[in-house]
Amino acid sequence: MHRYFLYLAFLGSPYHGWQRQPGDCSVQQCVEEALSTLLRSDIQVTGAGRTDAGVNARMMPAHFDSHTEIIDTAAFMRSLNSILGKNIAVYGIIPVAPDAHARFDAVKRTYRYFATTQKTPFFNTLSWACSPLLDFKKMNEAASLLLSTSDFASFAKLHSDVKTTICNVTAAAWHRFDEHGWYFEISADRFLRNMVRAVVGTLVEVGRGKLTLDAFREIIESRNRCNAGTSMPAHALYLWDVEYPYLKTNQFYT
Repeated sequence: MHRYFLYLAFLGSPYHGWQRQPGDCSVQQCVEEALSTLLRSDIQVTGAGRTDAGVNARMMPAHFDSHTEIIDTAAFMRSLNSILGKNIAVYGIIPVAPDAHARFDAVKRTYRYFATTQKTPFFNTLSWACSPLLDFKKMNEAASLLLSTSDFASFAKLHSDVKTTICNVTAAAWHRFDEHGWYFEISADRFLRNMVRAVVGTLVEVGRGKLTLDAFREIIESRNRCNAGTSMPAHALYLWDVEYPYLKTNQFYT
């Protein structure tokens, strides 16, 4: 068997998330069907994570095994992209060790949530339209509290089957990228389902003046999802980067 890593990007809105869903179209399903067609065998793909319905990915590494060795990866990638259509793009295919794992070997994942204070017909489907009166400085003060937090139960989707709500967050801050645009970037070794959108929704309550920093801290300490803010819309969230100790993944991305 030959194992390969794929480096994908996709627009989330046409799909019900990354993972296969009975009766619904997922990114994983589309990639597996395209690979199976080209390699003429049943191919299963394992992604670095499981993005929710509507969430985008700038970078989604994934691995698959094939009995057939892919000699010309560039030509294979062109064929794969022609089958996948306009909403999924493959940027790289590389052979890896038989035990390399796209999910379990990842040491850091980074998400970005994009917001704009200007009404625009060009980015409104890919970012969240927010009030220019939001206090981003106060939101960053609240975000800094996440760096000293280990248990993120307050931001975890209710009734999920995770064994632990412990995450090691190493970065969490709002960044301005132009006159009207902001993005919230958060990095961690792992994320809980719906965690980033719940964190952003709670930070927005701070920015609106509806939550104080002390109240934000109390929400974290409560370990109760019902106390946190609403989950933000999925269309503005991107899986931005995934890091491995043995791969330089950014060679495929700008």
